[in-house]
Amino acid sequence: MKRTAFNDGWQFRPKQNPFAELGGVSIPYADVTLPHDALIHEQRDPDGEGAVAYFPGGAYQYRRTFTPLADLAGQRIVLEFEGVYRDATVHINGAFAGQRPYGYSGFTIDADRFLRPGEENLIEVESRHGGDSRWYTGAGIYRDVWLHVGPAVHIPVDGVRVSAADIEPDGAVVEVDVVVASTSNRLETVDVAVALTDTAGATVARGTVPVTVDANGRSRSRQRLYVRSPRLWSAENPTLYSAAVELTVAGATIDDASAVFGIRTLQVDPVHGLRVNGEVVKLRGACVHHDNGILGAATFADAEERRVRLLKDAGFNAIRSSHNPMSVAMLEACDRLGVYVMDETFDMWTSNKMPHDYSLHFTEWWERDVEAMVTKDFNHPSVIVYSIGNEIPETGSPAGGIMGRALAEKVRVLDPTRYVTNAVNGMLAVMDDIKKLTAQHGQGDGDAAGINTLMAGPGEFMNQIGMSPMVTEKTAESFGVLDIAGMNYLDGRYVMDKELFPHRVIVGTETFPTRIDHNWALVTENAHVIGDFTWTGFDYLGEVGIGRAHHLSEGETPSLSGPYPWIAAWCGDLDLIGGRRPASFYREIVFGLRKSPYIAVSRPGHEDTTFYAGPWTWSDSIGSWTWTGHEGTPLAVEVYSDAEEVELALDGDVIGTVAAGADNRFTAEFTVAYRPGELTATAIRQGARAETFSLSSAGDASRLETRVEDGPSGELVFIEIAVVDADGRVNTGADRLIEVRVDGDAVLAAVGSGDPAPTHGYDGPEHQTFDGLALAVVRRTGHGTVSVTVSAGDVIASATVMLDEVDPLRAAARS
Repeated sequence: MKRTAFNDGWQFRPKQNPFAELGGVSIPYADVTLPHDALIHEQRDPDGEGAVAYFPGGAYQYRRTFTPLADLAGQRIVLEFEGVYRDATVHINGAFAGQRPYGYSGFTIDADRFLRPGEENLIEVESRHGGDSRWYTGAGIYRDVWLHVGPAVHIPVDGVRVSAADIEPDGAVVEVDVVVASTSNRLETVDVAVALTDTAGATVARGTVPVTVDANGRSRSRQRLYVRSPRLWSAENPTLYSAAVELTVAGATIDDASAVFGIRTLQVDPVHGLRVNGEVVKLRGACVHHDNGILGAATFADAEERRVRLLKDAGFNAIRSSHNPMSVAMLEACDRLGVYVMDETFDMWTSNKMPHDYSLHFTEWWERDVEAMVTKDFNHPSVIVYSIGNEIPETGSPAGGIMGRALAEKVRVLDPTRYVTNAVNGMLAVMDDIKKLTAQHGQGDGDAAGINTLMAGPGEFMNQIGMSPMVTEKTAESFGVLDIAGMNYLDGRYVMDKELFPHRVIVGTETFPTRIDHNWALVTENAHVIGDFTWTGFDYLGEVGIGRAHHLSEGETPSLSGPYPWIAAWCGDLDLIGGRRPASFYREIVFGLRKSPYIAVSRPGHEDTTFYAGPWTWSDSIGSWTWTGHEGTPLAVEVYSDAEEVELALDGDVIGTVAAGADNRFTAEFTVAYRPGELTATAIRQGARAETFSLSSAGDASRLETRVEDGPSGELVFIEIAVVDADGRVNTGADRLIEVRVDGDAVLAAVGSGDPAPTHGYDGPEHQTFDGLALAVVRRTGHGTVSVTVSAGDVIASATVMLDEVDPLRAAARS
C-alpha cells in the first residue's frame, strides 16, 4: 500500500467533559504537528511526584479532518499509529474504530470501514496517563502517524519480512516472506515480484511467483533468493540491502512495498560467548529511556538518530531500550549507524508497580503487544536480542516461570532468528521473602520499603542478596526459559554461575555506572558473559536525582529523589542535550577505546559538607579548569587513564605523579590549589611520557558561539550554544539566560540545557545555560531560509545563524 505521512493538520486540547461543554465551559483546540508530546508543555507541580519529574497526570483529545478522494471508494485505507501514550481510543466520524492500552505499541486502524470518500471526515484520538509509570512517559500522539492506501488485493502494513539463512562467504539465501491480503469478494491471483538491491542500487537477486488469495482472505509468498558474495551487517560494517516487492496482474503493478534488511549470522554459547558473523562481540551497552531530553517524549527521527550517533561516538556499540519497545526511527538509525539492539517488551506483567499501570491490561493484551514489537523489529539487523521484561517480581515464583515461558515461546514462534532474555533483578524476585525476614527480625512490617529505597543501598548489598541460595533457587526456572540470562545489578553471580549453571550465558542487562571497571573485567575475562548495559547511556526525564551528588550538612540524610525543580535522573554518561559527562570518558578508557587521559575537577563550594554518592552517582565533577572566584581553593582533581602512572602539571609546573591504570580503578587523584592556567595530564607508560590531555582556563565571557547540526531528514536542526571568551573557550562558570528567536519557515521546538534541575521549561524562547552550554532545536515548517538569533541581553555578543533552503526532494523523503 502507498504510505504517506499523516502528521499535519491535527489539533489537540486537554480532555473536555462533554457535559461541562454543553454548559458553556469549553477548552479551545490548538494546532499541532505530530509527533507531539502533550505533557512536556504542562506546568510542573512542585508538590507532585518526582518519579515523573513533577508533571501532572491528565487526558488529551486530538482531532483531524480528512477528505479522501472520491475514487478511493472500495480501496483499502489504514491508519498506522506508531505510538500513543496511553490507553488510546480512536473514533472516526463518531464511531469507535479501535483502541490500544499499551502506550509503546504500534497499532493500525482499518479506516475504510468508517470513512466516506469525497466527504470531510473527522478522526478523533484520546489518550490518558497518570499513576502508570516510574519515569516520565510523555503523553498523546508522541510518535508518527501514517496513512496507507491500497487496492482490494494488497500488501498489508508490515507485510514484507526478510531473513537470511545458509550464509557463506560465496553466497546467502535470503527468504522474502510477503503477505498478500484481499478485501475482494472473489478469489484473486496475482504475481509477487521481488528484487533485492545492494547499497549502490544494483540488483543482486530477483524472483517472481504467482499467489492466489481466497475471497476476503490472506496468502503468503515465500521466495528463497540467492545473493552471491554477500556483504555482512555488523556494528563495524553496517551494510544494508533493500527488498522491493510488487504485486502485478497481467504485467501491470497494482501494489508495492519495500523493506530494508541486513545479512548477518548470530551465535551464542558459554564457550565463545556472542558471535556476529563468526567474530566474538562484547556488548558495550547503554540503557536508554524513550524520551528525547528537552524535546520530551516526541519521537523525531532526527533526534533518535542523533542520540544513537552520540552514543556510538562515546564508545557504545549496543543499546537496550528500557523498558518498552524501541521506536522505528531509532531502530532505523541503529541499522544505518551500526549499533546492536536489545529490544524490551514490558516493565511489568501481572504484578503492578504503579496503581494504574499496564498490569491491569497485561493478561488480555500481552500477546498482541509482543506481536507488535516483533513485527516492528523483524527486518532490522540491529536487533539481536528480545527482552521479555524488566525487574519483574514474578520471576522468583512458579507463576513467573509459567508466564516467562509463555512469553519466550511466543517470541520464538514469531521470530526464531533472535535470542530471548529477561532483565531479572535477584533482589526484586525475592522481595516478598525479604519483607518477611525483615518483619521477623523486628525491623518493621516490610511494607514501607519501596523498590527504589532498597535499591539505593550499596551495590554489594544487592549482590549479597543476588548471590544467595534463595535467589539461585527461586530464579532458576525464570532463567531456564531464556537463551541469555539477563541480570540487573547481579554481577556477583557472573563467576559463580559458571560453576552452578555451566550452560548459562549471561549479559548484564542493567548495571551501576560506578562499577564499569569491575564489570568490564568480568565481561572480558569470562566468555559466557557477553556484555554490560549501564544505567544509563543518555540522561532522561523522571526518576529525578537518582544519580545526583549529595553534599550533606551535619545530621542530614541522603534522599534518592531530587526535590523540585529536578527534572532528570542525572545518571547518564551523556546529559539531556547530548553533552558527554566525565563518566563517559572514563568508560571509554575502561573499554580500551581511548588512550589519552581525561581530567575531571570536582565543583568547589561544598567544603563544609560531606559528600555522599549513591550507586548511580558519579563524582560531582566536570571537565573544566575555569573556577573564577575560587583562586587559592584546593580542588579535587581526578585523572582517568589506563596508563600505569599519570603526571599532572599546571602551566608546566609538575604537581605530582600518581599511580593509575586498572589496579587503581583507572583513576589518579590530586589536590590542586586553583589558579587560572593550563592543567595538563600526561600518561606515563613503562616509565616513558606518552599521551597528554589539557584543560585551559577561559577568560571573561564575551560572546555566544553556535554550532549547527542538520538532522538527516532536514526536519530538525540542532544548534549547540556556548558562552565563550574572546578566544572561543567555553566559560563554564559564566552561565547566562539566553533567548532564541526563529524567523522564516521554522519554529522553535525546544531550548534547554543539560541542567538536571532547570528553573525554566523547554518550550519557551528562554533558558539558562548550564556549565556554559545550551541547545536549541528548530523544526522546519517549509523549504525556505531560516534565521535563528541567540542573545543574552546586552551583556555579551549575540549570535545569528542562517539556515539555507531545504532541497524539496530531501523534505519529501520524510514522508
